[in-house]
Amino acid sequence: MDTAFYADQYREPSLSGRYITLEHLEPLLQRLPSGSVTAIGSSVQQQPIYAVRLGQGATRILMWSQMHGNESTTTKALFDFFNFLTSEEPRAKRWLEHFTLMCLPMLNPDGSRAYTRENASGIDLNRDAQALIQPESRALRSCFEQFEPHYCFNLHDQRTIYAVGDTHQPATVSFLAPAYNFEREINNTRLQAINIIAAMNDELQKFIPGQVGRFDDAFNLNCVGDTFQAAGVPTILFEAGHHPNDYQREVTRKWMCMSLFSALQYIYENVVVDNKTHDYLNIPQNKVAFFDIVYKNVKINYDGIEKNTNFAIQFAEELFENQIRWNAFFAQIGVLEGFYGHQEFDARGELYSDNQTNIPKLESKADFYLGKNTEIVNGLPKNL
Repeated sequence: MDTAFYADQYREPSLSGRYITLEHLEPLLQRLPSGSVTAIGSSVQQQPIYAVRLGQGATRILMWSQMHGNESTTTKALFDFFNFLTSEEPRAKRWLEHFTLMCLPMLNPDGSRAYTRENASGIDLNRDAQALIQPESRALRSCFEQFEPHYCFNLHDQRTIYAVGDTHQPATVSFLAPAYNFEREINNTRLQAINIIAAMNDELQKFIPGQVGRFDDAFNLNCVGDTFQAAGVPTILFEAGHHPNDYQREVTRKWMCMSLFSALQYIYENVVVDNKTHDYLNIPQNKVAFFDIVYKNVKINYDGIEKNTNFAIQFAEELFENQIRWNAFFAQIGVLEGFYGHQEFDARGELYSDNQTNIPKLESKADFYLGKNTEIVNGLPKNL
């Protein structure tokens, strides 16, 4: 299957950027086949939680996105995927005969509107799998119990801080077959998830070699993926990460859509009886190793003594007038051994200054000067 071609061909043009709310999705939901969209519950602020049911096959897959409201990349990918599934493509028709898909494209509409990880009660829904104190969590659990899926896809975004193992490569896509117990053993349920991840990784390596990571598998039964895996349903965590110069996650959405294609194709063609544990464990584990911007060889004047140092800058995302702004703040100063920047600049010994001091202050806004001629605004050279 030419996953890249289909991801481009069926890209939904009305969805772009990082700020995706229910208002963006509802017109697209209305375009889907009659009877395929239902409301399965309501959020804290009484916004509907929609489910999209497509296909009539024996193999059931449950997917949910934007459990964290500020993680929208996989939501965009889901609607690209819907466009393919509702097309006239012969493969799409075969899949709909083989699968029944239940997709919740926005589990946390309140958090999506506010652009927060948590819901309107300030609760991380991915830590509410046991207590089920939030209506969104109860809606997902009810859907899980009634639909009785054979597989679950838990769709998320991850921060820009992750590298693929000890490499200099960003973790553009990461996967996890969550543990089902504290010992993190591999039983048949988890093995099925592992095999699917290995197949997705094989496909992605053709396009983003070295940019696929494996998420940490520490067991936490309060997490939804761990709970569903422990319940005997193969569950996969999808994490959309950073592709170079892609803060809007428009490139990464393609890799996520391709991952969905690869997963369904693998399940469709196989009974998932392989043992690809070795391939899965060979995917390097994510490591915190990136800042958004790094400046090297910057001269600072500290108590009358001049010395060269490095400093790192991290973006903070802010919702402003229905747009996401990336505000740059100083995050670390010093050697920065083992850390990299998605953008790196060599100051070549130019002297740091700002409007208040001659030394960067952690957590302050990254607006400053290098020497007499270079002004840095929001972390980047003004003329860049």
